[in-house]
Amino acid sequence: MDGPHLIYFADPMCSWCYGFSPVVADIRRTFGRALPIRLVMGGLRPGTEEPMSQEAKDSLAGHWHHVHEATGLPFDRSGIDREGFLYDTDPGARAVVRMRREDPEKALTYLGRLQAAFYGEGQDVTNFDVLADLAAEYGVDRDAFRADLDTDELKRETWADYGMSQRAGVTGFPTLVAGPGPDGAFGVVTRGFAPGDQVIAVLQRWLEGPPANVH
Repeated sequence: MDGPHLIYFADPMCSWCYGFSPVVADIRRTFGRALPIRLVMGGLRPGTEEPMSQEAKDSLAGHWHHVHEATGLPFDRSGIDREGFLYDTDPGARAVVRMRREDPEKALTYLGRLQAAFYGEGQDVTNFDVLADLAAEYGVDRDAFRADLDTDELKRETWADYGMSQRAGVTGFPTLVAGPGPDGAFGVVTRGFAPGDQVIAVLQRWLEGPPANVH
């Protein structure tokens, strides 16, 4: 991207990213195409092979409660309470990358929908059929989308995102950076969740000077 823009490092199965989704929506409404957002998948837990224990599920639900308290967003733990549930974030990330091929703007919307399906509705977003059904809500050919999810090409494209996150030094999600500044550099807007009004204020100041940390 040329000109001022944001890079949003996120994961579809990161609860604080779900909490941040209304903030992303606020940014898009406030700045529109004047401040486009480049979406990069972070790779929270790709390739997990061990089913979640009951202790892990209960611990995770505790984290979700903190997100609910901070944001008011609904949570439904029925998705993780399925027997043998694998907390594998790779299928959801692949789906977002596949949607990004269609339209980067649509990918941001799809990410929010996927998060709402998992956290708010208890849907299993590690399931390719669920991911394809959600994509179809946005006019995407369901069968073609479903078929692409298991291709080596899409796997490589998604893992390239994870590599980009690592090279950028991103250690947690959500992470939002802005740039380029006058010197061509990018600066952190927020590492972790921050309220929408706070983020909008930082971005408005940044458009008149270098990026600054929220915290």
